[in-house]
Amino acid sequence: MDEPRTPVERLEADLRRTVDRLRTLGLARLGATFAPEPTRADAARDVAQRLADLAADLHGAPRRTVPRLADAAVGDQVAVCGHDLLAAVAALPAGRDADADVLAAADLLLDLRRRV
Repeated sequence: MDEPRTPVERLEADLRRTVDRLRTLGLARLGATFAPEPTRADAARDVAQRLADLAADLHGAPRRTVPRLADAAVGDQVAVCGHDLLAAVAALPAGRDADADVLAAADLLLDLRRRV
């Protein structure tokens, strides 16, 4: 598989890989104690919130709290928030560079995937 070449491609790849990992974890593992967050699901919720915040910032919209859903849904929440961020980046006016934000989001996802 080719390595991603652009920041957006890297974000897409890290999003896909992290969501796949979260979706394959059983409920017992998602809900188990996981320092420094209370659980793996909480770690994923934190990343989902940070992705949502980045998307809101890029849109110039107010930040909103991502709702707390069941542990089984955290993979989907990360997926939705990640895709919202990708849409926000795609909607930026020409000449506006969001590479630093995109790479920061990719790093968040990579870190989460490595830890869970």
